[in-house]
Amino acid sequence: MRHREPRYVGHNPAGAAMIVLLMALLATVGTTGWMMGLDAFWGIAWVETLHEVTANLLIGAVALHVIGAIVESVRHRENLPLAMITGYKRAAEGTDIDHAPVAR
Repeated sequence: MRHREPRYVGHNPAGAAMIVLLMALLATVGTTGWMMGLDAFWGIAWVETLHEVTANLLIGAVALHVIGAIVESVRHRENLPLAMITGYKRAAEGTDIDHAPVAR
């Protein structure tokens, strides 16, 4: 009714989905990188291809996450990258707390 989006102290649903994607991609890049050093998978094309593709997807997802954080910072008028670094974010309106810890 007030034409405002809900405010989240932690990640919004899209941000949470992106974090899950980033963790899955990072785990895949790490696992396939480790596999490429093993004798059993040395020189196997699909391991190298999977490693390369997921590494490139990870770079793209990180870029999208940063862009999304900047866009949401402007839209909500708060410094979300700073909140990611410090772990603190402005508390919701109507509370007595100056800063609320960010859910991780």
